[in-house]
Amino acid sequence: MYTIERNAERTSSAGRLLYDIFVNFPDQPVVWREISVITSALRNDSQDKQTQFLRGLFETLPGRIQCEMLLKATEQCFNTLERAEMLLLLLRRFPDSVVQHGVGLGESLLEAENIEDQESPVNCYRKLFVCDVLPLIVNNPDVRLPAALLYKYLNKAAEFYINYVTRSALVENQYQGAQDTPDLLSPSKRSSQKCVIEGLTEKSSQIMDPWEQVFGDILLKMKDVSRYIGNYDNEAHTKYKTQVVYSTVLVFFKNAFQYVSSIQPSLFQGPNAANQTPLVLLEDVSSVYGDTDIDRSKHVHKKRKLAEGREKTMSSDDEDPSGKGRNRHIAIPAAELPNSAEVLESFRLARESWELLHSLEPLDKEFTRICVSWKTDSWLWLRIFLTDMTLYQGQYKKAIASLHHLAALQGSHSPQQIPGQGPLENQRALIQLATCHFALGEYRFTCEKVLDLMCYMALPIQEGTKLQEEQPKLKSKFRKVSELKLWPCTSAAIMPYCLRLLLACFKLRAFTDHRDDIALGHAIVLLQHEWPRGESLFLKAINKICQQGNFQYENFFNYVTNIDMLEEFAYLRTQEGGKINLELLPNQGILIKTSSPPLGLLQQEFLPVLQPSVQTADRHHTVTRGITKGVKEDFRLAMERQVSRCRENLMTVLHRFCINEKVLLLQTLA
Repeated sequence: MYTIERNAERTSSAGRLLYDIFVNFPDQPVVWREISVITSALRNDSQDKQTQFLRGLFETLPGRIQCEMLLKATEQCFNTLERAEMLLLLLRRFPDSVVQHGVGLGESLLEAENIEDQESPVNCYRKLFVCDVLPLIVNNPDVRLPAALLYKYLNKAAEFYINYVTRSALVENQYQGAQDTPDLLSPSKRSSQKCVIEGLTEKSSQIMDPWEQVFGDILLKMKDVSRYIGNYDNEAHTKYKTQVVYSTVLVFFKNAFQYVSSIQPSLFQGPNAANQTPLVLLEDVSSVYGDTDIDRSKHVHKKRKLAEGREKTMSSDDEDPSGKGRNRHIAIPAAELPNSAEVLESFRLARESWELLHSLEPLDKEFTRICVSWKTDSWLWLRIFLTDMTLYQGQYKKAIASLHHLAALQGSHSPQQIPGQGPLENQRALIQLATCHFALGEYRFTCEKVLDLMCYMALPIQEGTKLQEEQPKLKSKFRKVSELKLWPCTSAAIMPYCLRLLLACFKLRAFTDHRDDIALGHAIVLLQHEWPRGESLFLKAINKICQQGNFQYENFFNYVTNIDMLEEFAYLRTQEGGKINLELLPNQGILIKTSSPPLGLLQQEFLPVLQPSVQTADRHHTVTRGITKGVKEDFRLAMERQVSRCRENLMTVLHRFCINEKVLLLQTLA
């Protein structure tokens, strides 16, 4: 009869017959085969007609029978996952059963996780426990968990959610390929990832708004904790220690992740991040061109008189560095990070959470225990944040150690490369090492890292490419320039920063009371970059040469192509310019030969061909003032030939300077 009614899809009559069969023949195999079909339909998300009929059939049964049927069906399951899913049907339909079965189900899932020796917290057993079982337990007012057990569960949940959200693109791509849209995987919307957890279906693997889950369910029991922070010596308040730690830990990891996912999106989004510019935190060296001590009473050339009317960039070289680590300003190019305010707020909250967790010994001890159990030392993204935080705090030696730790971690991860940019991780590490060594006054190490980084530059870089920076508008000794910058980690942005760092290193040596023509020559080469920002410093170099009465730099014609600089040096050789003895030619005899390119100059094919009218005008403008009145023929020929290079890509010239003169540059800073 039951089969007839069932096939006819008469729900009410089939339900009554099923009830009678279950009550009178509870142990018959045929009955359990039918119950198994019905419970499978209950767990199935399919909307086909047969599945909907079986669900309706089950709903006609009395609640007591439904509960008993699900319990008996659970006993028939020998697979842990199947048993857990069956018991979850019972717990969701009958909340009263959570008191009796909830904790037992949770413990069985955690035990299965241990037995299976899962490598990652993101596994099928932990997912069912954290996302399905634990909310039922903590939201049931009748469940009274011991504090130790509650915090054990909170630890497992927090570890799962944080590992789930911060899964690298490499791990996700193993399961999902590259079919996700950039919008889905953006840092702000990384809440419903399409990754499949082994052992679960794609739908069962989904977690909507994981951060909302972790801050909703996990922190449900953690209220009114802040007032206990200062009273841990009071034994009555010791129990709140774990609440404070877990609350702060969750805030810390969430904000640290949001910061890192914004500045290095490729770490989490893989190919989908190709159009998003990675950023790197660096010391601000934009004031390198400034100098306020130029003596303008000597050697005032026409160019310099015109420069008098230009606004001069103020130097911050001698500003007091005290107070680093407290409210340091971070500048971000607006075009590179539209949500910069949110990113900086995440960075601030993560830093303050970290400081709170280390402010008291009980908090520090508990936080350390959590980090050890979660193996946070192996989290690449977290090491990136910790490096930036120590750099922000001005703890440069710790930042250098952290960068070496980061390099070790990167060795165990497959590097995510952005096409045309070279290995992103290598660029980030080298430029941050350089900025830390510079802040410590270790200029040779700074130069070494910068020159290593030049090997990763993707040329050609357009010389006119400029970022929107905070430029000083008013000259005031009380003005404080930006101390840090989140700088685009691309060749077009990193190479200009590297050139500034090099200039800052050689500037200190070039303008001391002791004579160092090599350092001064290097500085003059580097001052061509971003011209005329460095014009005032160049004029100081000219004054220094005038005071010396002579200057020797044999690489001058290799790398100096700036038309204004060439005119200044041409003027120095004249009677009006002081007839300064300039030794700029490495081999005078070879240089004046017209049959072959001069030694030390670029090969002829690299020299741009100027129109005759332009070439003549440039020569007349630059060279004829005094050069043709008695200067040596070899110098005049070199100057004329150098004029023809003035339209060469300066970034290419400076890149060649860094690569070819690496040994000399390092020796100068030895």
